[in-house]
Amino acid sequence: MPGLACAALSALVFLEADNLTLLITGRVLSGLSAGIFTGTATAALVDLAGRDAGERATLVGTVANMGGLGAGPLLSGLLAQLAPAPLRLPFEVHLGMLALVTAGIWLMPQPVEITGRPRARITRPRVPEQVRATFLRASIAGFASFAVLGLFTAVVPSFLGQLLHLSDPALSGAVVCTVFAASAIGQITLVRPLGRAAQPVGCALLIAGMALLIAGLAAESLVLLLGAAVTAGLGQGVSFRAGLAAINAEAPAGQRAEVASTFFIVLYVAISVPVVGVGVAADVVGLRAAGIGFGVAVALLAASALVAVRRSTASTGSGSSTS
Repeated sequence: MPGLACAALSALVFLEADNLTLLITGRVLSGLSAGIFTGTATAALVDLAGRDAGERATLVGTVANMGGLGAGPLLSGLLAQLAPAPLRLPFEVHLGMLALVTAGIWLMPQPVEITGRPRARITRPRVPEQVRATFLRASIAGFASFAVLGLFTAVVPSFLGQLLHLSDPALSGAVVCTVFAASAIGQITLVRPLGRAAQPVGCALLIAGMALLIAGLAAESLVLLLGAAVTAGLGQGVSFRAGLAAINAEAPAGQRAEVASTFFIVLYVAISVPVVGVGVAADVVGLRAAGIGFGVAVALLAASALVAVRRSTASTGSGSSTS
């Protein structure tokens, strides 16, 4: 409920924002809302589903996460393009959605027994020793994949406007939505058939997506940019869901929310910090060169994650054969 309250306050601030200070305040409140309940909500879904449906609950949580991140820019872009009051209507719609969600959360059954009085406290991110190796591999791939999401969310509209001279809000929202939609599709359709190969395949798709992004920026091609969004989105979805499922499977039940929240800290650093670097680099070397450099860096990071996962798989297979 405090997370939903922060989300509602952020929308109210955005409705009145007429200067940079209020805009940043709204962003801080929005980030707090996500930070409060993203990891907790994922753990709650696993608890509500029960022991036998934990994998399906993880899928629901990750698809809801990616679906919301993709639907927001698309809906906002369409409202800004086609409806009146483009700087107000998206946040008014958001408040209406929050009212419905608040009612649903209030009526939701408590998935675990509360043995003491709940109290708010600041906790230090921790990962139990038995999960650390899996957590590290998932975090490297997750960092690379969420950095891609940050780029498409924050910088691709600038690519469209400055390099391709396409500044329609609806188009910007649709391109951003494409990468998130591809992520959701990858999670739903590819992870289960791929099994243990999901993380390596996800990393390989991220590398291919970055190659398309670099080519699209060099050639100023919308088609290649859309191809990059689809390919990188599929890779992001596959590597993200596979990594989160592996972490949830190994984390102790009493620490699952804590471990999931720590994982999301890594992901939200990835979705926010690298794009600041792209913005700084764009002021120095230009937007095209900054975007190409970003693509190369993410491809190298995904390649390192791919090598780590393959080594782990080979080590596990060797150990099983020996035993």
